Amino acid sequence: MNVEEVVDRGHQLVVTAVELVGVVVIVAGVGWAALRFVVDGLRCRDAVVFTRIRLTLGRFLVLGLEFQLAADILRTALSPTFAQIGQLAAVAAIRTGLNRVLRKEIEQEQRQVEKPREATR
Repeated sequence: MNVEEVVDRGHQLVVTAVELVGVVVIVAGVGWAALRFVVDGLRCRDAVVFTRIRLTLGRFLVLGLEFQLAADILRTALSPTFAQIGQLAAVAAIRTGLNRVLRKEIEQEQRQVEKPREATR
C-alpha cells in the first residue's frame, strides 16, 4: 500500500466519522424532542412547552447540518474535480439556506418564549 492509498483511506475514515457525528447529533435531537413531547407536551399542552421542544430540536438540526456540511467539504478537500466543486457548492448553498431559516425560526421562537417570562417579572 503506497502513501496515496493510506492518505485516501484516512481521508475517507475522517469523512465517514464526521458524517456519523452529524447523524448521531440529529438522531439524538429527534429522540430528545420525542421524549420531551411525550413527557411534557402531552401532559402540559401549553404552547410555551411545545416552543421549547421545537427550539431544542432546531438547535440539534442546525448542529447536525453543520457536521454534514463539514463532511461534504472534507470529501472534496483532496483533489477535487470541477463536478465535485459544483456539487459541494450546491449542497453548501442548500444546507446554508436551511441553517439560516432554522436559525431565524429559533431566534423568533426564543423571543416568544422570553416574552411571557418578562411579563411575569
